[in-house]
Amino acid sequence: MSTPNGFPQHSRVCLTRSMEGGAVQDLQAKKAGKAAKKEAGSDGAPPKIGTPISETLKLLPEELKANMKIKSITPRPPRKPRLERAASLDEKSWRKWRRFRTSQESLTDPNETSSSNGSLQEASPSPPTKGRASPCNPCCPQDSLHSSPDALEASPGGKSRGGASDLGKRASEISSAFGGLLRGKGGKPRLSQIMPARPLPPMELNVASHSLRTANRIDTDCLDYRHYSQHKFGRVSSSLSDSRLQGNGTLYDSCSTDSMKSTFSVLTPIRAKDVRSRSYLEGSLLASGALMGAEELSRYFPNRSMGIFVATWNMQGQKELPANLDDFLLPTDPDFAQDMYVIGVQEGCPDRREWEIRLQETLGPHYVLLHSAAHGVLYMSVFIRRDLIWFCSEVEYATVTTRIVSQIKTKGALGISFTFFGTSFLFITSHFTSGDSKVNERKLDYNKTIQALTLPKNVPDTNPYRSSSSDVTTRFDEVFWFGDFNFRLNKDRETVDSILNQNPDTDVSKLLVYDQLTSEMSRGSIFKGFQEADIHFRPSYKFDIGKDSYDTTSKQRTPSYTDRVVFRSRYKDDIQAVKYSSCPVIKTSDHRPVFALFRVKVRPGRDNIPLAAGLFDRDLYLIGIRRRATRELLKRREQKDQRSSSICSIS
Repeated sequence: MSTPNGFPQHSRVCLTRSMEGGAVQDLQAKKAGKAAKKEAGSDGAPPKIGTPISETLKLLPEELKANMKIKSITPRPPRKPRLERAASLDEKSWRKWRRFRTSQESLTDPNETSSSNGSLQEASPSPPTKGRASPCNPCCPQDSLHSSPDALEASPGGKSRGGASDLGKRASEISSAFGGLLRGKGGKPRLSQIMPARPLPPMELNVASHSLRTANRIDTDCLDYRHYSQHKFGRVSSSLSDSRLQGNGTLYDSCSTDSMKSTFSVLTPIRAKDVRSRSYLEGSLLASGALMGAEELSRYFPNRSMGIFVATWNMQGQKELPANLDDFLLPTDPDFAQDMYVIGVQEGCPDRREWEIRLQETLGPHYVLLHSAAHGVLYMSVFIRRDLIWFCSEVEYATVTTRIVSQIKTKGALGISFTFFGTSFLFITSHFTSGDSKVNERKLDYNKTIQALTLPKNVPDTNPYRSSSSDVTTRFDEVFWFGDFNFRLNKDRETVDSILNQNPDTDVSKLLVYDQLTSEMSRGSIFKGFQEADIHFRPSYKFDIGKDSYDTTSKQRTPSYTDRVVFRSRYKDDIQAVKYSSCPVIKTSDHRPVFALFRVKVRPGRDNIPLAAGLFDRDLYLIGIRRRATRELLKRREQKDQRSSSICSIS
C-alpha cells in the first residue's frame, strides 16, 4: 500500500535540513560516492547526489514503478482576493493585542502548547498515522520535510542501502546536536542571556516627585521618634504610619510611601492599626496624632519657625484711607508673604470696620481675621493664614488707660494674647505721652502698662515658673510691643536737618546718638529685656500731609523716631529680625507707617488648652474678597476702555 505521495508506507525516509554550509554537503557527497562504486553492478547505477526527485524516480526498479502512482499536478489560476470589510480602530487594536499576547504566551508557556515559532521549540513526536511518513529517528524534527533531496535513498523491500543509511544517521546526529544547543534542561528552548556592554547606572531608591512630597520631618527634641536617613531634597518622613510600614517584614522604601501619599492626597495616610491603638500620652506633645503635637507641627513648619509681620501707624484720625496698601503690607523685598500679620493703629480713622475691610482686601483670600480689638482710637488686627487657624487657642485681650482725665481714650495700651501650637504670643500696641521733654511720663506709661495688663486669663501659661505677677511681658514666650512711643531726638531742628541733608541715603547712625529711647533702653529704665533691630530708615515723624518734607509750620517740630517696634523672648534666639523699615509711599498722615519682619521659633504643645476651633470673622472675609474681585474687574474694564478709545487732533 502506498501513500498519496507515491512512496511505500514501510520505507523509512529521513529528511534533514542542510546545515553547516558546504561542510555537510561535502561529507554527504563523499560517502554517497563510495557507496555508489561498491554497488555499481548489482542493481544498476545509483542516483547522484543532488539530483532532483523526478530523476531519482526514473532510476528506480520497474517493480517499484508499478506499485507507485505519481499524481500529476495541474496548475491552478490564483484565487481572487476576498473582499473584507474595513476593520475599525478598536478591532485593529484588539488584533494587535491578541498577536502580541500570543507571542508572549509562546515564550512563557510551561507546557509548550501554544508556540508560534517552531524553530525555537522541539516538536513532540507524534505516532505514525496512515498516509503520512513517520520520522526515522525520534529526535528528528518534523521540519526536516523541507530538507534537500540529496539525503533521500530508498530500496525495494523496505531495505535501505548502506550509504544512504549511514548518511541519514550522520545527518540525524548533527540535527540532534544542533537542536540541543537551543534546548536547555528539561527540553525547554532557551536563548543565551544578553549581557550589557557596560554596568548599568545605579537607580535612585526614592523616585517620587519632589513637588508631591509632604513637609514631614523628624522632631529632634522627642526621643520616641525614629530618625531616618536624610534624602537628597532634605525632607525626612516623620509619620508614624510610615514607621509602621517600615517595621513590617515586607520590603520597604521611601518611594512606596511617597507614592501612596501622592495617590490619595497630600496628607499622610493613616493606618487603621494606628487609629485602634491606645496610649497614655494622648493629648501630650509626644502623642501620635495630637493636634498641637510635634508631628503636626513638623508637617506645617519643618524648620520650626514662622514668619510674622508687625506694623504700627499713627493715622492722625484721618478719614481718608490710602488708595493702595500693598506697599505697606506686602513689601517687595521679601519674596514670600508672612504667616501672620499684626497691625496696630494709633489715632485710628473713625470707621474702624472700613479699615479692617481694607486690610482683608489687601491680604486676599489666603488670610483671615483671627481677632481684632479696640481701645478708644487704638486698633489692633491679627490676620493669620487660614490653614493655621486650627492651631490657635482662644484669643484674649486687655486694655490699659494712661490718661484718666481725657474722655477720649487716645493714650493707653491694648494687648492681645493667644497660644499657637505650644508657643504663647503677646502683642501690645501703645500710645505714650507726647512732648519733647516728657521722658519720665512715658516711662510711667510703660510701667503702668506692664502691671495693669491682665493677661493671660483662661489660657494657661506655657512656663509659669519663669513668670512674674508684676510684669505681663514675662508671662509669654514671645512678646512684640509696637506703637507711637513719642520718644524724640534731643537735638534742635537745624542740627537734625543738616545731618539728614548730609546723609540722604540710609546712614542715620549720627541721629540715633540723640535718640531718647535708645539711651533709656541702654540704661535699663524702660523695656527691660527688649531688643530692637537696627534702624536704617529716616525719622517717621513729623511730615507735612501729602508731602515728603518734614514739618514746615511755625512749630517746626524736630523729626524723630517716634514709631517703634521692640521685642523680647523667653528663650534665647527665638526671635530673629529680618527687616525693619518704614513705608514712605503712604502720605495721608504726619507719621509714616513702620513695620518689621521676624522669624519666630515655634514649639509643640498640648491639646489641653482651650482652642478657638477655627473661628474667624467670616463676614469680613466675604466682604473683603468681594470688594477685591470688584475692584479688579473695574480696573480691567478701565484698561479696556483706554485701549479702545481714540483721540482725534486737528492741526
